[in-house]
Amino acid sequence: MSVGLTPSDGRADSAALAPGQNDALHWPARLWVALFIFSGVILLDGLDISMIAVAIPEIQHEFGISAATAQWLVSAYILAFGGFLLLGGRCADLFGRRRVLVVGLGVFAVVSLFGMVTNDPILLIVSRFIKGMTAGFTGPAAMSLLTTTFPEGPHRNKAFGIFNLFEASGYSSGLLIGGLLAGLDWRYIFVLPAPIAVLLMLAALRFLPPDAPRAERLRPDVGGAVTLVAGMLLLVFTVASTADAGWTSLRTTGGLALSALLLITFLLIEHHVEQPLIRLGIFRNRGLVAANVSAALLYGGAMGFQFLIALYLQNLQSWKPIHMALMLLPAGLMVVILGPKLGALMNRFGVRRVLMVGLVAFVPCYLLMLRIGPTPDLWTVLLPASLLWGIGFALSISALMVVGTSGVADEEQGLAAGLLNSSLQVGGACGLAVVTAAIMPGTQLAMLYPGVIVILAFAILTLLAQLIHRRR
Repeated sequence: MSVGLTPSDGRADSAALAPGQNDALHWPARLWVALFIFSGVILLDGLDISMIAVAIPEIQHEFGISAATAQWLVSAYILAFGGFLLLGGRCADLFGRRRVLVVGLGVFAVVSLFGMVTNDPILLIVSRFIKGMTAGFTGPAAMSLLTTTFPEGPHRNKAFGIFNLFEASGYSSGLLIGGLLAGLDWRYIFVLPAPIAVLLMLAALRFLPPDAPRAERLRPDVGGAVTLVAGMLLLVFTVASTADAGWTSLRTTGGLALSALLLITFLLIEHHVEQPLIRLGIFRNRGLVAANVSAALLYGGAMGFQFLIALYLQNLQSWKPIHMALMLLPAGLMVVILGPKLGALMNRFGVRRVLMVGLVAFVPCYLLMLRIGPTPDLWTVLLPASLLWGIGFALSISALMVVGTSGVADEEQGLAAGLLNSSLQVGGACGLAVVTAAIMPGTQLAMLYPGVIVILAFAILTLLAQLIHRRR
């Protein structure tokens, strides 16, 4: 793929849909259809990530592969997703958001069917990598279509509340759907995303306006594209591999050093090239920078929390996965209940206040985890923690998306979306690696407490990042 560098206007392709700033929040059907297409894309990503997680034991048993190899069915997706998000977001800006979305969904559907029929575990892992790569293009394309369709203010606040409701619903429902399908045949997990992707692709072609034509010829920033993707892929791969290699190993330190060198080279190229792949001036937007830092820390703590809960309930308490999923159900219900109301909440109280309430909720949630004991305390520890986690996640993710895309020009909305999603994915991978490293070896309850301290520190640092930004 050649990477162009001349920004497009970005407004013409969504002008036929976008409401006016002063229009009432009662949208016509065409806007709802567009929003459901954008939200369906992010739901598909969440569904695909979570469904495979519960099928890993079945796949491992059928192919006779080790647990370390089987884990790459998840890690390969995350690796590609995190590695291609920035490039995918910028390609959406440069080559047309609808075009990138449609092509990505088509590839996603084909690769899903390939994963259904292959009998080679390596090819299955490769198919997961390709799906993660396509998600790295479709996710930012869908999010930037949303931000260029719905103007800043009440319209965008309401749209992001629904968008993130779909994202959380995809992930939480994927755990239950994946468990049911894996009980029949794990290959059904690869079948389900294909028709969803095809329906979304056809809907995008039918209901989304075509991309605006370009007056200028695009010039590829090949050096920037190569160094960016290579640096991001190596960074995510190195961090995801620390559980096996260790933080002080030559493999880890060498990988981090080389990825840093590649990303520094990328920045030097972007600083000197006539038409950069990523305009570095975007980082002068303090709200965007603070949102990215907070997103990375928030998701690192969230991934660590889920990991610790799984260790505590499944490994130490011998709970079945379905029982753990039911215990986390209140968190999902909070997202479902608050999601449709987030637009109204942000309009009434302000985006910043909603964001701070959401971030504060994580602190007592993780403090409660310090009270876990030899016997699970469902009513005063686990369920309250689940509720607080759901409230925090529902309020803060949508608000961060609004803050991180505010004040960004239409032609760079894909880049802003790619940055935010990259922060979430890389932050989640790094946070999980730090939590894993903090946990002491063994199978005793005491080994989990250092991990709880780490996620609590993440929650406090997330708050500090926003407080520092507000004081400036």
